[in-house]
Amino acid sequence: MHSLSRRIGDFQIVGRNFGRLLICGLLMLPLFASAAADPGFEKWKKEFRQQAMKEGITAETFDRAFKGIDSPDQWVLDKASYQPEFKAPAWQYFDNRITKYAVQRGKAKKRELKPWLDKIEKRFGVNPNILLAIWSMESSFGAILDNKTVMRSVVRSLATLAYADPKRKKFGTSQLLAALKILQSGDIDESHLTGSWAGAMGHTQFIPTSYQAYAVDMDGDGKRDIWNSIPDALGTAASLLHENGWRTGETWGYEVEIPENKLPAGKLKISEWEKLGVKRVRGREFPRKDDVAELKVPAGRGGPAFLVLKNFYVIKRYNNSDRYALAVGILADQIGGAPPLVEDWKRPFTRLDQDEVMELQTKLKEKGFYDGEIDGKAGSGTRKGILQFEESVGVELQGFPSKEVLELLRKK
Repeated sequence: MHSLSRRIGDFQIVGRNFGRLLICGLLMLPLFASAAADPGFEKWKKEFRQQAMKEGITAETFDRAFKGIDSPDQWVLDKASYQPEFKAPAWQYFDNRITKYAVQRGKAKKRELKPWLDKIEKRFGVNPNILLAIWSMESSFGAILDNKTVMRSVVRSLATLAYADPKRKKFGTSQLLAALKILQSGDIDESHLTGSWAGAMGHTQFIPTSYQAYAVDMDGDGKRDIWNSIPDALGTAASLLHENGWRTGETWGYEVEIPENKLPAGKLKISEWEKLGVKRVRGREFPRKDDVAELKVPAGRGGPAFLVLKNFYVIKRYNNSDRYALAVGILADQIGGAPPLVEDWKRPFTRLDQDEVMELQTKLKEKGFYDGEIDGKAGSGTRKGILQFEESVGVELQGFPSKEVLELLRKK
């Protein structure tokens, strides 16, 4: 209705023709409203209402949660069906997450939130740097929560998956029931129950069932509010790690140097790795030689290598990805004051720093090759824009955010 009224306002029509247009528009409004509703969705909603009530959801809670929701969200379905054209190479994944600004903001947040971080560490035993790194990875220290394009109604998003996505029907249904229970608990109201297309919520992006299992009221206001309370959000992340076996006072892993000879797969004591020629970088000693560790070389030989410990696998309970756990660990170390990795990621080009990537994105946007965020993160949209630019100027198509491409953009 809002868009229709704007379109009528844009027409410069006078006299009788305007009156006819206005009358026709008013007569058509009910048709627009009915077209927006999905009869199949309405039928599903009635059936799901009965299921929810059997699970202890009150009619009042359900009706309040679904007020105004009469169709699935196509944006959610588009996100659910999106298949990346290529798996991001290691350098791209880590360059986009372990940035100068992420480290700087992590250090600033550490100073700002020290009293709360101390309380959380005392209660759960989790290193604050790890929590800050997770917060950066999950929501860019909460910045994503202000993006109304990607943060939408959790109820509608999960209802969309439960109703219209066969692959995620079971997930959508279970998470939607959990979301309704969160709403019914009073921890958050329906207008603020927002999340990603898959229902990940708040500063630390918890899906509803994980929220139910681990959420804590850290600030003592009677609500477990991971959307508006940073102490609650970081405390909830610490709760998850603690409950999954976090080892207080121990690290997640070490950057190491490896010999040229073949090394075994699997887990060995650090003392055994040392006998095979694996050394900690910068000539440092391992503090506990009996710790069991596994060797990870995410970019293959020639790139950084790591011996990872128990806490690495606890981080994976947050997100079951080696790259994710490594990025959290590396970023946490740098927030804590550690220098960058000794061995850099293998890249087939000359690297740009984050400010230069932002300049590259800006110039691509000015020339019409990029329409994404100017965020200094060279994701798939930036690489597509680079490829289009390279094609337009007749150079070899590579798609890398390189100094060579930036220099060419500056000249053009």
